[in-house]
Amino acid sequence: MEHYLDNSATTQVYPQVAEKVLQLMTEKYGNPSSLHSKGMEAEEELIKARHVIAKSLGAEDNEIYFTSGGTEANNLAVFGTAMALKRRGNKIVTTAVEHSSVYEAMKELEAQGFRVCYIEPESDGNFTEEQFRQEIDKDTILVSLMAVNNEIGAILPFDKISKIIKDKGAPALLHCDCVQAYCKIPLKPKKLGIDLATISAHKIHGPKGVGGLFVKQGVRILPQHFGGEQESKIRPGTEPLPLIAGFGEAVRITDIQKNNEIVKALNSYAKDRLSKIQGVTINSPKNALDYIINVSVQGIRSETMLHFLEDSVVYVSSGSACAKGKPSHVLQAMKMNRDLADSALRISFSAHNTKDDIDALCNGIETGLKILVRR
Repeated sequence: MEHYLDNSATTQVYPQVAEKVLQLMTEKYGNPSSLHSKGMEAEEELIKARHVIAKSLGAEDNEIYFTSGGTEANNLAVFGTAMALKRRGNKIVTTAVEHSSVYEAMKELEAQGFRVCYIEPESDGNFTEEQFRQEIDKDTILVSLMAVNNEIGAILPFDKISKIIKDKGAPALLHCDCVQAYCKIPLKPKKLGIDLATISAHKIHGPKGVGGLFVKQGVRILPQHFGGEQESKIRPGTEPLPLIAGFGEAVRITDIQKNNEIVKALNSYAKDRLSKIQGVTINSPKNALDYIINVSVQGIRSETMLHFLEDSVVYVSSGSACAKGKPSHVLQAMKMNRDLADSALRISFSAHNTKDDIDALCNGIETGLKILVRR
């Protein structure tokens, strides 16, 4: 029996979602831009999926734009805003713990002459409202921060930023990377003053290869791709309809309250067991999202323990999957002790996990601490 605890990297697709994807590949396979009945049939599915996702965000259907995933949506938000507002200012405010699809985009904008401020977290990974207040000014055209950090689960003060932007008289748009938060915590971008919000399907038991960007009505960003009328020309190209329909189905059948109750209990059980293992340190802040626990198994490198656990069919991560084993810039920004950072593991849950998965994890860590060669 496998024990999959790497749900922040990706999730197992719901059977109903897989069935929906197959149906769109084999039955309703028309191009939604085609004018014949097969195309119209496909377009109906596109409209349905867009409506379900828009409703989940308290948005209008025309405020949802489909992309190939969270990375493209983040790039579209960041570059699209910077290019649209560059005449109104030169400063961008973000954090030092963003996902690489935002962090690397910011580095590119710096190379193009933009001034980017990277706010660093406190030692526990949290951020304060005051940190953003100090940096946002009248020259700021974009504030981009994640709702939930993908490595340690810290919840950022994304709900406080809109007021700061208004108070400072900044022309900035507010972009929030909601990939780890979507369908886990209530998210209504317009009520929170968020102009742009990134979401992704494969973190919520949907298919890989599809994501979305919420763009508040009236907000102008410049497209980064060209060549068609699809998605109101913000993201042209034939829509990957089977994936989009699967995305919509995953959102439709997700019960956020029920899932959160299950995961909260699992998180509590896991922390109780892990805290009793000598040599294990919990790195996630106490107020982190219940879906993620970052721990360090002191003295044993992350990859060594990761592969040891894999031999027992226990799957965790050494950090963000997109980093592919490189040192975590998130833990570096927290100024974490090098030994702790080098031995960090990310445990991430879904509502399909059980206490058996946690027991297998903890038993594996305890065994590893006894037999693995320490550095």
